[in-house]
Amino acid sequence: MIAIDTGPIVALFDKNDDKHSLCLNIFKKIQEPLITTWPVLTEVFYLLSFSSRVQDDMWEFIERGVVSIYAIDKDLMKTCRRLMKKYHDLPMDLADATLVAVAEAENITTIFTLDHKDFRIYKKEHGKHFRLLPERL
Repeated sequence: MIAIDTGPIVALFDKNDDKHSLCLNIFKKIQEPLITTWPVLTEVFYLLSFSSRVQDDMWEFIERGVVSIYAIDKDLMKTCRRLMKKYHDLPMDLADATLVAVAEAENITTIFTLDHKDFRIYKKEHGKHFRLLPERL
């Protein structure tokens, strides 16, 4: 399973995004299931608010089950809070915290993100860094 962040989703749906082709090519090659969270999707819908048609395409993407949405329960919220305190100097936002928390909970090692600056710093609970897609920006 691969956790997917805001940037690649926006780039997939916004053909004017300078990372559109890069993310589309990576997306087409992914064989594993994708997972994300509602805070990530909230950011996505906000960034796609330039077009109700594009937002509707995003709803279609969700409804088709192309990406699973991880439920945020009380334990995951506590993990997010712990992570946001740990990385307060960046600072870590809620969307990033939920992805790292989900990765810890589901033993996910790969994150599809354009936010390499932060995700190169974040570590899993046992101190291991994530494998990032794309590998280089």
